[in-house]
Amino acid sequence: MKLSIISNKKIAYKTYQMELKGKFNLNPGQFINIKINNSNELFLRRPISVCDVNGERLTIIYKVFGKGTELLSKKTTGQQLDCLLNLGNGFEIVNRQNIVLIGGGVGVPPLYYLAKKLKEEGRKVTVVLGFNSKEEIFLAEEFKQYGDVHISTVDGSYGTSGTVLNILENLTFDYYYTCGPELMLKALATKYPKDGQLSFEERMGCGFGACMGCSCKTLTGYKRICVEGPVMKVEEIIHE
Repeated sequence: MKLSIISNKKIAYKTYQMELKGKFNLNPGQFINIKINNSNELFLRRPISVCDVNGERLTIIYKVFGKGTELLSKKTTGQQLDCLLNLGNGFEIVNRQNIVLIGGGVGVPPLYYLAKKLKEEGRKVTVVLGFNSKEEIFLAEEFKQYGDVHISTVDGSYGTSGTVLNILENLTFDYYYTCGPELMLKALATKYPKDGQLSFEERMGCGFGACMGCSCKTLTGYKRICVEGPVMKVEEIIHE
């Protein structure tokens, strides 16, 4: 599907927010797969999580890591992107009342749309965001409309010095949703092995399950992060 770019702006260190126009039926935790251009060098699409959907506006947030995302950051208003939509298995909203959302770096965006949905369901939401430094922080103010926000930075330049785990030690909750780097997910699963859902960040070949390149090990065998995930229950994951 061709989506028109409404805006594309820098919001933090190497981090950009893009708004796209189209017709959407997306759930929190799903992702879109973007074709950057037609060159053989950038043959694979880039999977980007859904940050928010508001009518005919889709918001994504991405960080410049390589040539593909660097070219994406240079796209301008009015240009069109070739996107695959409605990909992946999103978050399941469970019947719990005291919920914490835990995001690390570019794992933060999909939790924003989830926070909105949880608020609509009348749930108590606490948001814990982890970044490397103050200059990398984004969405902190926006999350405040949905619940209390706590921030950690690895270098101690803002909020709690350390990681999200340092903040969680002082919070009480009965369920958690998280998205972030693999080391963070593994640490959370080790400390909180029940009552949570993990959303994985992973490089993908196709984005719809054909290549099997993004599989992870679970109690019931290998599952594809792009199809059975990116969201899975913490109890089913085998971390190696």
